[in-house]
Amino acid sequence: MGRVGVLLLNLGGPDQLDDVRPFLFNLFSDPEIIRLPFPWLQKPLAWMIATMRARKSQENYRQIGGGSPLRRITEEQACALQQHLQQKGQDVQVYVGMRYWHPFTEEAIARIKRDRLEKLVILPLYPQFSISTSGSSFRLLEKLWQEDPSLDRMEHTVIPSWYQRPGYLQAMAQLVAQELDQFDNPDGVHIFFSAHGVPVSYVEEAGDPYQEEIEHCTELIMKTLNRPNAHTLAYQSRVGPVEWLKPYTEDAIKELAAQGVSDLLVVPISFVSEHIETLEEIDIEYRELAEESGIHNFHRVPALNTHPVFIEELADLVVEAAESPSLKLDQVMHPKKTVKMYPQERWEWGMTTTAEVWNGRLAMIGFVALIVELISGHGLLHFVGLL
Repeated sequence: MGRVGVLLLNLGGPDQLDDVRPFLFNLFSDPEIIRLPFPWLQKPLAWMIATMRARKSQENYRQIGGGSPLRRITEEQACALQQHLQQKGQDVQVYVGMRYWHPFTEEAIARIKRDRLEKLVILPLYPQFSISTSGSSFRLLEKLWQEDPSLDRMEHTVIPSWYQRPGYLQAMAQLVAQELDQFDNPDGVHIFFSAHGVPVSYVEEAGDPYQEEIEHCTELIMKTLNRPNAHTLAYQSRVGPVEWLKPYTEDAIKELAAQGVSDLLVVPISFVSEHIETLEEIDIEYRELAEESGIHNFHRVPALNTHPVFIEELADLVVEAAESPSLKLDQVMHPKKTVKMYPQERWEWGMTTTAEVWNGRLAMIGFVALIVELISGHGLLHFVGLL
C-alpha cells in the first residue's frame, strides 16, 4: 500500500482539572456549538462562559477521577490498532486527532505532513455518522485541506461510518452477553440502548442519517446477540424549546420502571470509549434516576475501549479502505442547510454534565440578548433558532 497513515478522530476532553477551563473555552469558541449573529462576540463570550462554568465542570470531572480518560483510551486504541495492522504485515502509522483538546486535529495533521505519507485513512471513532460528530471533524479537515495545498499531494480516503461491521457487532454482543449473565435471570433483563441524541431538525431538515443508523445498529446488535430479551432504544440528549429524537433516556427509564421492570442493562451505543457521558451521566445520573424510580438492578455495558475483536475489525476496515477507491472529504455528506452541529446535552439545572453546556449557554443569552435586539430588531432566538 505504500506509506499509509490512519487518523483516528475523537472529541477530546480535559486531562486534568486545570485543563477544564481552557477546554471549555475551546468548546464554546466553536461557532458550531454557539452560533452568534456577530462573530466578534464568540471568543469574549467563550472566555466568560468558560470562566463561569469551570468550577462546576471541575466537580463533574472530579467525580470520575479528576479528568477525562478519553485521550488515554484513544491513544491505547491507536496503539492496539497499529499493532494489529503490523501483525497483518501492514507498516501503518496511527495518529490521534481531537476536536477540542490535545492532541488537536491540527497537531495530528502537522505530524502527518512531516511523515510524508502517500495515503491517509481518516477513521472517526463514532460508529454511526452524524453531522454533529464525524461531520464536524470532517468539515475541519476539509478546511485544513483548502488552506494548505500541499496536503493535496497526499491521497486520502474517509470512512464515514462502520456500525454494520461484523467485528464491531460481535464485540458489542459479547460485552452485552457478559453483563446479562451477571443477573440472576439473564433472559428477563431489559436491554436499554442509550444513544447520544440530536435535534429532530438535523434529521428532517439537514438530512442527518444518524437516527436511521442508530436504529439499524440496535437491530443488528440484538440479532447478533441472539437472546430473547426485550429492548428499548432511547436518546440521552435534549434541549428545551426544540424537539430532539425520542424517546428521551430519562423518560424511558421512568416508563420502564412504571411497567414493573426491575432489571435494566444500559448499552451506550454511540460510544466506543469511556468518558464523562458514560462514567458520570449514565453511571451516576441515570443510575440515581433508575433507583429512585424503582429499578434497583441497574448495570451498564462497558465501552469497547481496546476490546480485541473490535480492534481487529478496525484493522480490517483500514486495510480495506486503503486498498479501495478513495472517498474524499468533499464527497462526504454535507447538510442541506446551516444548523448548529454539535450534539448538545439536555436542558437542566444543577451541577450535572448536561447543565455544564446549558447553564453556560443561558449565561451567554443574558449577555447578548439586549445587544442583538437593539441592533437587529429581533430577539436572540431569531438567530439561534435551535436553542
